[in-house]
Amino acid sequence: MDFRYEVVMPNEGLPFRMFIFEGKDGNYRVTKHWHQSVELFLVLEGTIGFYINSRYFSLSEQDFVIVNANEIHSIDCPDPNLTIVLQIPAEAFENYREEAPYINFGRGSEEARARLVELVTDMFQAYEEKKYGYLLRVKGEFYQLLYLLVTEFKEEKLDAEVVRRRRQLDKLSQVTAFMKSHYREDIRLEEVADRFGFSPTYLSRIFQKYAQVNYRTYLIDLRVKYAVRELINTDREIGDIAMDHGFPDGRAFAKAFKKRYGCLPSVYRKNLAGQGIQSK
Repeated sequence: MDFRYEVVMPNEGLPFRMFIFEGKDGNYRVTKHWHQSVELFLVLEGTIGFYINSRYFSLSEQDFVIVNANEIHSIDCPDPNLTIVLQIPAEAFENYREEAPYINFGRGSEEARARLVELVTDMFQAYEEKKYGYLLRVKGEFYQLLYLLVTEFKEEKLDAEVVRRRRQLDKLSQVTAFMKSHYREDIRLEEVADRFGFSPTYLSRIFQKYAQVNYRTYLIDLRVKYAVRELINTDREIGDIAMDHGFPDGRAFAKAFKKRYGCLPSVYRKNLAGQGIQSK
């Protein structure tokens, strides 16, 4: 389970993040999450299923979808695919919101969509080839893409419900960022709510509505997520890993881990070793 507020880190030397979608081999699902960056998925081969605020999109070759900032989305890709993902920090559009609290991008014309596909494909090819001066070329095409988005894809009016939902997610993003920094500690709902000026009931309600899990489950998900990284990449004792990531003991970690991964941490580590995945 991976309900979360996602922090987006740019590629080195670039003002955005670009990569091949990690579900390229199929049999892969990304559960509901959100972030303040604008995200673009362009399918080059195969198909993926995409959900944005419960609306479904089926993407095939040369199809793309734009995920606006603070839109809850998930991905389902049972089959192999080759998909470019581009994540653009919201700050890139700061001067183009005008009087609106947020900027929103729609479908655009067929001509604009074809141009977008061409730009993103060229950007990724140049980045992968890394020929002399490639960063200048990629950045140049990136700024052409930004221009295309604000002139051909920008929506002039935002629905009042969309604005309300994004404001709620802005608040929740601040809370989840704090939780990410302090997940090892005993951070209780009441204490976190007080820190951000909310009532515990209100904070619990927006967690359930937008993250679709309660506060306690979200916190345990964070602990498991970070503990798994260490489980995979080190040879440390599982009990020590558990306690370093906010669990009272190895038994509590094993219970939470099994609920999410279907097996005990020891079995998971053993299976990875059998597949030839070595600790770093």
